[in-house]
Amino acid sequence: MGPILKNILAVIIGWLAGSIVNMGLIQIGHTLFPIEGIDPNDMDALATVMPTLDYTYFIFPFLAHALGTLVGAAIAYLIAANHKMKFALSIGVLFLLGGIMVNYMLPGPLWFTLLDIFIAYIPMALIGISFAKKLSK
Repeated sequence: MGPILKNILAVIIGWLAGSIVNMGLIQIGHTLFPIEGIDPNDMDALATVMPTLDYTYFIFPFLAHALGTLVGAAIAYLIAANHKMKFALSIGVLFLLGGIMVNYMLPGPLWFTLLDIFIAYIPMALIGISFAKKLSK
């Protein structure tokens, strides 16, 4: 397989794997901490209630964003043929853009938005890269 195809697959597979981790943790969070009277698929209802929720409702969304990014970046690093750091960081940037969009559509408390945007994406991608480097030795 050529390096260009391998690098494209690294980003696609990293993004998909990270998204699966993200959605799995979000679903677990909705199961463990259901919001009474709210359909978790109703974005308008969620947007209305988000600012009033206790911090416990934000544990799984943060874990989902952080671990999804970490796993996706690590996988992209492991698969990429060359420029591994760039492709792994591109996963962090993709997830960061998604995180900004979600925080705009579902505005939560300011503390969560700041924690999510500044910790869950680029720093977690860097940690994923660090893990992948150790695995690939």
